[in-house]
Amino acid sequence: MIRFASSALAFSLLAGAAVAEPVAYDFDKSHANLAFSYNHLGYSTTEGRFGEWEGTLLIDQDAPANSSIEFVIDVNSLDTFWADRDKHFLSADFFEAEKFPKASFKSTSVEKTGENTLKVTGDLTIKDVTKPAVLDVTVTTIGEHPMVKKPAAGFAVTSTIKRSDYGMDKFVPYVGDEITVTFHAETLEAATN
Repeated sequence: MIRFASSALAFSLLAGAAVAEPVAYDFDKSHANLAFSYNHLGYSTTEGRFGEWEGTLLIDQDAPANSSIEFVIDVNSLDTFWADRDKHFLSADFFEAEKFPKASFKSTSVEKTGENTLKVTGDLTIKDVTKPAVLDVTVTTIGEHPMVKKPAAGFAVTSTIKRSDYGMDKFVPYVGDEITVTFHAETLEAATN
């Protein structure tokens, strides 16, 4: 009888773990930055950012493979800190933003690679061209936020993509083809209804 009860308890715990759902987190945009940089003629590194984007993040701390992220970027929010360059980047030579105003990333797998690191693989779509992309993620902190007293997580994300893969090969190879993308963010557990 005791053996049966112990087995039933173990089964119920396993069943409970199996049906646990990933938890939704909201991005704190006041503490987030989506940026990019590239080599300019070998003389300098030019930087920019996207100011408007939306993300859906689900975190499963116990089984990171069940976590996921989806991201939609407003291409017209591009800012390279130089208006004429911004206008050129939004033209048909590059993003063709009038025709393709959104870019997106949707994860297809999440792999834990270290104590606080992850490899997130997914589909990156720019100008209606979809290619696989890999994000290297460092979880900077996860735990109770000291100010708002609710679960929070912080991330530092890097990736390298080739702009020519998305039909943006103007001035390659003189202006760098490889674009380094960085994303720093704080998130808070989403309110439940």
